[in-house]
Amino acid sequence: MDNTQKLIELFKEFPGIGPRQAKRFVYFLLNRNKAYASDLSKLISEVRSTVHTCDSCFRFFPNGTASTCPICRDTTRDKKSLMLLSHDVDFENIEKTKFYSGYYFILGGNVPILEKNPEKRIRQKELLESIEKKAKAGNGDRLSEIIIALNYNPEGENTLNYLSEILKPLADKNNIKISTLGRGLSTGTELEYSDSDTIKNALKNRQ
Repeated sequence: MDNTQKLIELFKEFPGIGPRQAKRFVYFLLNRNKAYASDLSKLISEVRSTVHTCDSCFRFFPNGTASTCPICRDTTRDKKSLMLLSHDVDFENIEKTKFYSGYYFILGGNVPILEKNPEKRIRQKELLESIEKKAKAGNGDRLSEIIIALNYNPEGENTLNYLSEILKPLADKNNIKISTLGRGLSTGTELEYSDSDTIKNALKNRQ
């Protein structure tokens, strides 16, 4: 396999990118000047070295010396609510609405249907530990609601069912409400492509 084909294979690993699109990316790069490819390569390396994962919510953020992101460090946010999301792009779309003021937890993926090891597909251990910690908070800051905000497609529904099952004992023990996004999102919808008004309605009507 030559380098051109290797690069095509790498681009095919990008979400939603098929063989034809991957090949177009490669030929696009070949048609640009060398400086463009050099700048792109340099920027990718810099992003990898300067963007880190938050120790609390596990989303990516540009890091200086802090181990937690600005959202998790913001003490003015609602400590009683925690929203579970599959990916960082979903977080960005929720924040754009300026409607939700609680904290987040990025699962890092979804649970495919018929998956034999679902705990390996999401940050299950870290999630349970985070909820346990937030459920024990004092001064009226104890976690009281977990909002599961996932895509309305088969994989999202399967992940929702799995999360509901593993979180129920913990929620019952600590009197935590588990809610999901309500009307506003239609079947097959992905949060990444939903507009702010649609997400607001789904949050208002969560069940």
